[in-house]
Amino acid sequence: MKGFIAVSVALATVAGALPAPVPAPPNVPSASQAQTQLNGLTVKAQGAQDGYSRDLFPHWITQSGTCNTREVVLKRDGTNVVQDSACAAISGSWFSPYDGATWTAASDVDIDHMVPLSNAWKSGAASWTTSQRQAFANDLTNPQLLAVTDNVNQAKGDKGPEEWKPPLSSYYCIYSRMWIKVKSVYSLTITSAEKTALQSMLNTC
Repeated sequence: MKGFIAVSVALATVAGALPAPVPAPPNVPSASQAQTQLNGLTVKAQGAQDGYSRDLFPHWITQSGTCNTREVVLKRDGTNVVQDSACAAISGSWFSPYDGATWTAASDVDIDHMVPLSNAWKSGAASWTTSQRQAFANDLTNPQLLAVTDNVNQAKGDKGPEEWKPPLSSYYCIYSRMWIKVKSVYSLTITSAEKTALQSMLNTC
């Protein structure tokens, strides 16, 4: 049923246009800014996966009161979100810009790490301190976290844009700008195939 709803909503978008309201993560660069940032990234083969563990990127840390990072993003990216005393979202709606689906249960929504933790590990984060990795995994300042349909996020996994792109091609422009921004802020490397894919997506802007 979930897949049917997502596909139905996606098909309802005319010529790939996105219905409002679309979540707006912070500090998404313009296309021209992203192009400059992309040109400045170091192209290098990915490092090894050896030693990687999600536990090395402590996430969903407490941000304020009883609210952790996931709950803050659910509130930020949702519409009419009501939270209980423990900060859990008990009602609201979430539009997933990756696939065009709208959900009314927080359990149907994942918080995607724009640049997956494993990808970051293989492109520079393996040499970071645990504190630096924690900051990356909970970054609310840059466009690194986004509320999206859970099974779409799971399909993305740790894939880069050379292997996975959002189902809605109309989101390629923003997706590439966010990915580039995060890689630039954290001085993470990109592969040649990754750069080609990002440039192609950026060209749709």
